[in-house]
This record gives sequence, C-alpha cells and structure tokens, in this order.
Amino acid sequence: MKRIIALIIAIVLIASTIISVTLYMNRDNSNTVVATVNGEKITKEDLYNFLVKTNGEQALNVLIIEKIVRLEAEKENIEVTKDDIQAEMDKMIEEFGGEEAFNNALTFYGVTRADMEYDIEMNLYLERLLEPVIEITEDEMKNYFEENKDSFAQKEEVKARHILVEDEETAREVKEKIDKGGDFEELAKEYSTDTGTKDKGGDLGYFGKGKMVKEFEDAAFSLDIGEVSEPVKSEYGFHIIKVEDRKEAKEANYEESKEEIREKIFEQKYPEAYNNWIQKKLEEYDIETFLNV
Repeated sequence: MKRIIALIIAIVLIASTIISVTLYMNRDNSNTVVATVNGEKITKEDLYNFLVKTNGEQALNVLIIEKIVRLEAEKENIEVTKDDIQAEMDKMIEEFGGEEAFNNALTFYGVTRADMEYDIEMNLYLERLLEPVIEITEDEMKNYFEENKDSFAQKEEVKARHILVEDEETAREVKEKIDKGGDFEELAKEYSTDTGTKDKGGDLGYFGKGKMVKEFEDAAFSLDIGEVSEPVKSEYGFHIIKVEDRKEAKEANYEESKEEIREKIFEQKYPEAYNNWIQKKLEEYDIETFLNV
C-alpha cells in the first residue's frame, strides 16, 4: 500500500511540473489577461514566465528521463502492452479494497486514470530495464525469508459477503428473503447501507482475524462455506454474513514464497539501482537544453 501511495504522489508531482512546460509551449495570445488585482493586469505571458521559472527545469528533466527510458526500451526490444498496464492497475485496485476506494484515492490526490496508466507504463519499462542490473542471490533470498518468516505464513482467512442494515427488523426481513431463495448479491445491492461493498454484492474479499469488529469476526469464522448467518449486531448496525471460501492457516514455506521474496528484495534495491542507471544514461546521451529560466 505504501508503494502505491508513493506512486500516486509521484504522479501528482510529475503532472504539476509537466503542466508548466505544456503551458509554456502554448503561448498564443500571450497578452491575454488571466487575472486582475485592483485593476492591475496579470497576463498569460506573466503566468508562463512564472511557471517556467518555478517548475520549468524540473518538468524538462522529467521529459528528458522519459525520452531516455523509451529509447533504452526500444534498444532492448522491451514492450509494455495495454494488458500489462491493466494487470498492474487491477493489482492496485485490489490492494485498495475495490474500485470505489481506489477512485476515492485518485480523487483525493487529484490524479486521473490516464495519469496512473502513464506512470505504470514508465515504471514497467524501468523495472524491465533494471532487472538485468539488479542481482539477487539465493543466499539473500534465504536470509530474507528467515528474517521475515512470519510475514510469509498463511493465517486463517475467510472470504465473505455481507448485507448491513440499520435495524433488526429489516435484517430479519432480508434473511427471510435469502432463506426463500433470494439472491444474496442482489439483496445486498438493494438493502445494504455499506457504500463500500453494496455495489459489489456485499463482497468483502478475504480477511483474517483482527480485521473486523469482534461480533462480525466471531460470526464469520464460525460459518461453513456457503452458510448464511442470522442477523449479527455490531456498532455499525445489523449484518447478514455469507462465507464463500476459507483458507486454513499454513506455516511459511520458502519454495512457495520465492517469487514474493524476490519482489521484496528487488523493491529494496530498486532506488539505488535506478539512480546509478539513470546517472550513467544521462552521461551517455548527448543532451542539450535550451530552456531559459
């Protein structure tokens, strides 16, 4: 999650700098007035000059690095497809807990889907360019596993849906409809007051112990797969819970965790590797800049 938030913030910073160059490149009607203060005019030209002075160099550096990355990817026959980008986007959405939470985060940071797609594309190019550079040994992976063994153990989890309503009477009415063959997902969309899950038919995904309020957790972990609970009261209202799957607790296994371990170590080594790589490429390429700030 932290990596995703950092990625979103990076997009905000990149977008804010690139907009300066975009405006600078569109200097038509430079005497157009964009604001007045007590009748004193601020022109489009004034705005351009300020934006270029404050962000122009940073924005230009971003564009230069993007150009280098694309040229290097082309040289190495590295491709990033729309499917690759969508797969990464889907992972992010899942980590945020669904479309609604993901979209809320984008709105909060002032980032669009197009911004995300652009940044994912660049990150995928860079990851594939740096894979041959970042060396990860078997000993490193084994040491990491031993030091972080608890994080690779599978804790008991259930996959559940729920319908949340305000009062017990409504809860019993909904439960009766389910008992008579009503579709749980459709009833969740109709009745549930949980705005984060109702449009997904009440889907909560997988969760372990300690993630939900006690009353909800106790009920969910006591149900068999396919079983629907009686109304369960919590501080949020009354829940009707349906368990759809269960993952039993399992000890950490090195062989099964190798791919995840490699990804973790890669992420740790990535910043230094990227800094060294881009510095080398900036020296290799013939770069001239003509921006006056």
